[in-house]
Amino acid sequence: CFMFLFLFFLFLFFFVFFVFFLYVFFLFFFFFFFFQAEDGIRDAQESRGLGDVYKRQVLYCAYSAKMVMMSVLSSALRDIASAERRGKRQVLLRPSSKVIVKFLQVMQKHGYIGEFEIIDDHRAGKIVVNLNGRLNKCGAICPRFDCPASEFEKWASNILPSRQFGFVVLTTSLGIMDHEEARERNTGGKVLGFFY
Repeated sequence: CFMFLFLFFLFLFFFVFFVFFLYVFFLFFFFFFFFQAEDGIRDAQESRGLGDVYKRQVLYCAYSAKMVMMSVLSSALRDIASAERRGKRQVLLRPSSKVIVKFLQVMQKHGYIGEFEIIDDHRAGKIVVNLNGRLNKCGAICPRFDCPASEFEKWASNILPSRQFGFVVLTTSLGIMDHEEARERNTGGKVLGFFY
């Protein structure tokens, strides 16, 4: 009987000690991380409260998930081609840039698109392009390869489906122009894109 009581109290002692140890451990764990976030120890700037810490964590996740636009011209030409494929009469391009405007002017000169309007929204800008149904495909060439005047035929035959229609657009020291105008002016440059 004495042995049984001894084992019972020994078991009770170890059980109470184990429960007390778990309680202290979770209490320490909770207060350590709670006050660390609350006092702004983990943050570079001063914290304005626990809610602010959680808001910043959500914002960091949102910023990391945002896609970065690598080529504005490539995105604009992709939007034009997909809108033309779906039979749309207009397409909205954003953001705007000088290269996109010059590229659209070359396309407009050859009658592949209609009029376009530049909208200044005090941000990155927008362009509304009227489509006329003549464009089959357009796209940007990345990276912008060097193209001397002697290699215009090679680039045109590699990119365009036929020699009778379509243009390769280049950026040269004389401005942005198609490959036929660059051949007339006898100037080379870098390949921007194509349309046909």
